[in-house]
Amino acid sequence: MSNSDSGFERERRGEGSGPESGSGGAAADDDGGARFRLTKPGGEPVRAGRNLPVAIASGVALGALVLLSLFPYPQAFSLITAAATVIGLRELNRALASGGARLALPPLAVGGVAMQFGAHFGGAEWLVGTAALTAICALAWRLRGGAEGYARDAAASLLTLCYLPFLLGTWQLLVAHPGDGRDRLIAFIIVTISSDIGGYFAGILLGRHKMAPVISPNKTWEGFGGSVLACMVAGGLTVSLMLDGPVWVGLVLGVAVVLAAIVGDLIESLIKRDLGIKDMGRFMPGHGGLMDRVDSLLIAGPVAWVVLGLLL
Repeated sequence: MSNSDSGFERERRGEGSGPESGSGGAAADDDGGARFRLTKPGGEPVRAGRNLPVAIASGVALGALVLLSLFPYPQAFSLITAAATVIGLRELNRALASGGARLALPPLAVGGVAMQFGAHFGGAEWLVGTAALTAICALAWRLRGGAEGYARDAAASLLTLCYLPFLLGTWQLLVAHPGDGRDRLIAFIIVTISSDIGGYFAGILLGRHKMAPVISPNKTWEGFGGSVLACMVAGGLTVSLMLDGPVWVGLVLGVAVVLAAIVGDLIESLIKRDLGIKDMGRFMPGHGGLMDRVDSLLIAGPVAWVVLGLLL
């Protein structure tokens, strides 16, 4: 799922020499044979900074798990996001602890899982209601720790609540939509992944001009253009072929998703920079933690739900 890594060539884990990359081609082996790999203008190979076969295998395995959970019973997808909530909370708890914050983990875990099932079977009202109750329980749980650090810990818990289980709950709103919910979720995932793929290759092949050097030095405007183009194409195709909607709705979906994916990637980049960590975890070989994998999907989920809900 997502991301692939969100939007374009990645800074984290030292991925991509995107901004310095220029063109691609086939490089010659020492024995004269050709092996296909991306090269810079001078012939130097472009290295992605990660084990691509392992990364691709991890992404395919996760995507297959999601698809299998949707057939034949979409309700089973609630189990996937519930498990993702627990794994993500564990990663965020460790990451925030490195900055001195303590999460109210038990109420966040129980409430976060309940939010997934509430969103699927009860809709947006249950998602909001369960989130509100979880927030109250998390704030109350921290009372026993006293005044010292209360505001810091409470803020960290509320950030975690909104950032992970609440945004994941919007995926359940997509899949629970009457009639074509399963196709809406699949379309959303395809469009978001297309953003990552288009941005990655445009960045390493054409990347010249840095987009946000302070936040994420390897992101380029060329990568952004590749993300937008790939998202719009994927959006037009998935909406017209899978959801029987007009192509223009798919184009709007593509633009909205790519902007949300970029924001999602930058948000996680800033969180990790602030905490002084490289990855959220090691859950997925070649990709770091689960949170490193779904950062763009988290922010793009509610955007896709709103766009499809309003325009289809």
